[in-house]
Amino acid sequence: MRRLGTNSLIPLHIDDSRSNSYLSRQFLKDMASASSHDLLRPLVLGSFIVMCVLGTFWMYYTPTANRSYPCPGVLREGNQTQRAPNQTPKTHDQHDRFQTEDGVKEADIIVLIWMWPFGFTFDLNSCAFFSIKGCLLTANRSLYNKANVVMFHHRDIASDLSDMPKEPRPWFQKWVWYNMESPTYTQRIPGLDHLFNVTASYRLSSDVYVPYGSLVEVSSDDKSFELPKKDKLVCWVVSHWNPNHKRVPIFNELNKHVKIDAFGRHFGKYIEDKAQIVSSCKFYLAYENSIHQDYITEKLYETLHSGSVPVVLGPPRQNYEAVVPKDSFIHVDDFPSLKELADWLIFLDKNETQYLKYFSWRKNYKVHLMDFGKEHACRACGYLQQNKGYRIVQNLNTWFWG
Repeated sequence: MRRLGTNSLIPLHIDDSRSNSYLSRQFLKDMASASSHDLLRPLVLGSFIVMCVLGTFWMYYTPTANRSYPCPGVLREGNQTQRAPNQTPKTHDQHDRFQTEDGVKEADIIVLIWMWPFGFTFDLNSCAFFSIKGCLLTANRSLYNKANVVMFHHRDIASDLSDMPKEPRPWFQKWVWYNMESPTYTQRIPGLDHLFNVTASYRLSSDVYVPYGSLVEVSSDDKSFELPKKDKLVCWVVSHWNPNHKRVPIFNELNKHVKIDAFGRHFGKYIEDKAQIVSSCKFYLAYENSIHQDYITEKLYETLHSGSVPVVLGPPRQNYEAVVPKDSFIHVDDFPSLKELADWLIFLDKNETQYLKYFSWRKNYKVHLMDFGKEHACRACGYLQQNKGYRIVQNLNTWFWG
């Protein structure tokens, strides 16, 4: 609007208003010459009120390109200036810009790390390593009302949910539940059903599948695999010795038939570099502490990465074959008895050609180890870029614990 006098505001785009304002001023001029000052004042005031009403009508009923539903813009962490969205609520889609050290880049999604997993921090740089763009990771809770995604690590959620957000959830925001522990070592928390929108875990049926590791194709820049030198036959490093675990009696029985170099507090043999120990062994016991569907942990992937052959104890063989080549590992269940398993390990020790077949996959693949926490956030961001619809995880407790 343009100010035309001391007491009237006229909307610029209404042509009739310009005509009316001229007539009003002319009328007031005539009245001023013919009437007293007492008559002029109420007429000027009345004209001002009429113009204000017209201006208000124009503001609320004239569509503009910049007016939309109030929703957060995408900002650089720490910048509290809100930008107007360019999408309607039907799409749940915000595409604003934020400033980074590299310049202005487009960000589709803000991902808020509500709680650091196990209290350990990780860098909040870009998700480019995972070939995911347009994600801004932050741990700044003041951006809660602007975050498109909020990450909640199960083991850090209080049993009474007292550490969850107190403010209402914005309509566009998605809550992601993530967890990498087995059901045996994951506490049930009442009230989780109907609370989250997305799951992220090692479970193949998760919305966002994040395994403890994976095999990726080698590139021309990768060095050819060289088998590390071996001076031990079978090794095991155990940090949590529990005689009630299935792996303990299996270890004890296998140790009767083949020598196992065992390390850890229970054995009074401490190590500083686990990877170095594993790489020096022909076989490593990748025994899980509990057996559940899809629960295949770093014990498998670190063994493969270190250049040893994993002897696995966990879910059935077909579960392992869904994630790694069938000839890259040995399963305890492959043999009717642990004596026969021991005999096979001893046979391979004396037959290099047969032993090397367990590394044939190395010609085409290398091991990627999970980047805990950050990988969950980045992959959740990538998932929600492609899946913008609204959904609720109805029965989280039933799905995960059964």
